[in-house]
Amino acid sequence: MFVNGSSGLKRFFIAGCIFFLIGASVSAFVFYDLKRYASTAVIHQGVPIDVKIEQGDRFHHVSDKLYRLGIIRHPLKFKLLAMFQGKDKRIQAGEYRLSAAMVPEEILDILVKGKVALVKFTVPEGYTLAQIGNLFEKKGFGKAETFIRTASAPEYVRAKGIDADTLEGYLFPDTYYFPKTAAADTVITKMVEEFKTLITPEVLERSEALGFTVHEIVTLASIVEKETGDAAERPVIASVFHNRIKRNMRLDSDPTVIYGIKNFDGNITKKHLLTKTPYNTYRISGLPPGPIANPGEKAIEAVLYPADTPYLFFVSKKDKTHKFSTNIDDHNRAVRKYQIDN
Repeated sequence: MFVNGSSGLKRFFIAGCIFFLIGASVSAFVFYDLKRYASTAVIHQGVPIDVKIEQGDRFHHVSDKLYRLGIIRHPLKFKLLAMFQGKDKRIQAGEYRLSAAMVPEEILDILVKGKVALVKFTVPEGYTLAQIGNLFEKKGFGKAETFIRTASAPEYVRAKGIDADTLEGYLFPDTYYFPKTAAADTVITKMVEEFKTLITPEVLERSEALGFTVHEIVTLASIVEKETGDAAERPVIASVFHNRIKRNMRLDSDPTVIYGIKNFDGNITKKHLLTKTPYNTYRISGLPPGPIANPGEKAIEAVLYPADTPYLFFVSKKDKTHKFSTNIDDHNRAVRKYQIDN
C-alpha cells in the first residue's frame, strides 16, 4: 500500500506540474500577446476622430465604441489590458481626439489622464467684446450672449481685479487652447490673466509718469489699435493722440464714434459724427469712458512709449497707412487728396 500510495502521489505531482506548466505557458502567451497588442496601432496613419465619453459610461461600452469607430482592434483585449493595468475604472468623461494610428497603451493613457481634445481659440488684436463672444459661440463653447453678459457684469469684472464696468479692453488677444466643454468663465479668466501679465511695475510707473491710470492707458491703446492699419504706425498714431490730449483738443476718432452706435451698419455718416454719445470723441473732450476694443501688447506699448512727433492730425491713404500733418490746413489738403479726389 505504501508503494501504491507513493505512485499515486507521484502521478498527482506530475499532473500538477503539467497543469502548472500549461497555465504558465498560457499566462505567458496572454501576457506577451497583450504586451504586443498594447504597442500596436491599427494603422500607421489615421485621421483624428472626436470621441465623447459620457459620465458613467462603463468601460465595455467605451471599448465597443472605439472598436466601432475603427480606433482599436479586439475590444476584448483592450478590456483585458485595461483591467490588468487597473485602468478600466479610472477613465474620465470628456471629448477626446483619438486616432487609429495611436497604440492602445496611448489611448488608455489619454482616457485615464483626461487629456481631452482642445479647441484652438485665436482672438485677433482689436476685437471687441462682442466679436470675441461671437467667436466663442462659433467655436462651439456656448452662446455669445452668455459670454458677453458674463464679461459685462460689473461685480464679476471687479471680482477679477479689474477697475472697470466691463472687461472690454482686458481680454488679451492671443491664441489659446481650451477643451470643448470650456465655460465662459474659463475662457474669460484665462484671457484676463494674460492681460494682467502685461501690467508690470514698470508699466504702472510709466503710466503714472504720463499722468494716466491703467484704465486710461488701455482705453487709449484700444483707440490706437482700431486706428492702425500698418503696425509700424502705432507709435506715431499714439503720438498724435498724446499731442492732442496735451493741447486739450478733442480726439476726433471715428472708431470711438462707431463703438457708440448701436447696430452700426458699416457706413459712418455726418449725423453719426454730430450725435453726442459717451464715446463720440468729436463731441466729448478727452478719452471715452472705457476701451472700445481689446488692444494687443504692441498697442499698449505704443501708448506708453509714443513716437516723438509734432503731428496733430492723420488721414487714411486707403492703403492701410496714413498721411500725418501738424496743422489743419495741411490736414484738409491731405483729406481732399486721399479721401475726396482719390
